[in-house]
Amino acid sequence: MAETKPHMNLIFIGHVDSGKSTTVGRLLYETGSFSEQDKAKIQKDIETLGKVDFEFAYFLDTSGEERKKGVTIDLSHEKFVTDKYEFTIIDAPGHVDFIKNMITGASEADAAVLVVDAKEGVMQQTREHVYLARVFGIKSLIVALNKMDLLNYDEAKYKEVKDAVIKAIKVSYPNAESLNYVPISSKNGENLKVRSEKMPWYTGPTLLETLNNLPLPERPTQLPLRIPVEDVYSIQGVGTVPVGKVISGIMKPGDKIIFEPSHVTAEVKSIQMHYQNLDQAQPGDNIGFNVRGIEKDQVKRGDVVGLVSAPPTVATEFTAQIIVLNHPTAISAGYSPVLHAHTAQIPVKFKKILKRLDPKTGQTAEENPATIKQGDAAIVVLEPLKPLSIEKSDVIPQLAGFAIRDMGLTIAAGRCIDLVAKT
Repeated sequence: MAETKPHMNLIFIGHVDSGKSTTVGRLLYETGSFSEQDKAKIQKDIETLGKVDFEFAYFLDTSGEERKKGVTIDLSHEKFVTDKYEFTIIDAPGHVDFIKNMITGASEADAAVLVVDAKEGVMQQTREHVYLARVFGIKSLIVALNKMDLLNYDEAKYKEVKDAVIKAIKVSYPNAESLNYVPISSKNGENLKVRSEKMPWYTGPTLLETLNNLPLPERPTQLPLRIPVEDVYSIQGVGTVPVGKVISGIMKPGDKIIFEPSHVTAEVKSIQMHYQNLDQAQPGDNIGFNVRGIEKDQVKRGDVVGLVSAPPTVATEFTAQIIVLNHPTAISAGYSPVLHAHTAQIPVKFKKILKRLDPKTGQTAEENPATIKQGDAAIVVLEPLKPLSIEKSDVIPQLAGFAIRDMGLTIAAGRCIDLVAKT
């Protein structure tokens, strides 16, 4: 089925309790994606939990566990349509325990909305999410300064928090001053779709207008097919159905494909997106594809799909440029944290630290340093301790980004610049 409007994947990022789910729920409601009946049903469900103010957030927080905690745990995907685009919204978890899911979301998104609680201001995860968004190649960023109702829609307070956000995100987005900073109240629907009468001092676009003004993302159809597998289902009467976002290339029914590093081959029978059959899937499409020739347990989350004629790369080791975001002491060769790349999570070992870089200029500051610490940029050699598919940033940049996690922290983030491929 041909799409009538260009498709874009949008992620909402920011610190826990900044109002991401409420903002997304309200946008879905304002654009007609949810009816009054849907709203009434959710309202009835959550009143039993004593969280009456949260109704818009619960459009996305679908699991009982999420509704009880009032925290988004897993990634939610919803569709809504504006005058210009068909959006798939990814509502990323903000709670520190769930940041690994946010990493998957960032690797899937074309653009991001950073939601900041205007009363609380910049928090630790504000910086972390923004840095990860940049590492995973998100060029378009919108900033929504939420909960303006708690500040009585005060212009001076808006300017104060806007300046603080600019300062915090400039490291990741040097163009921070030219971004859109939209003052909103998601709970009350102020400045989401309709211009707010309570903030006459703000003359910029509403949140929905900023979304319509996003530039169309580049679609790397000319690159080899790559689809990181998010999940695999076995559907009665249909068969094995992996799901994931097309990162590069084109997939068509009849294609002979291979899953790496599981190293199994199959044939594509059919492709679906939002319950519609597709003649072909292209970059940006979140799809389910029915495959012939394999069982559900032969492939898994973290595999990457490519054509048999141009298979995904499996690295035995790779060289990366990283920046250390959080670490209580110092990192040396032999350190073994967990690497998150696209949908994969695997243990990895720091094999060598080749160079410490000046983070401002990118020039070599020290050759073969014994250790690197928080704030350092470096060139390192990493050895996956389980099979991993990753690509060089000059070959398929969309699959070169990764984050490194340990002790509940995002220790580092970076990009693969060279690799030794498994033979």
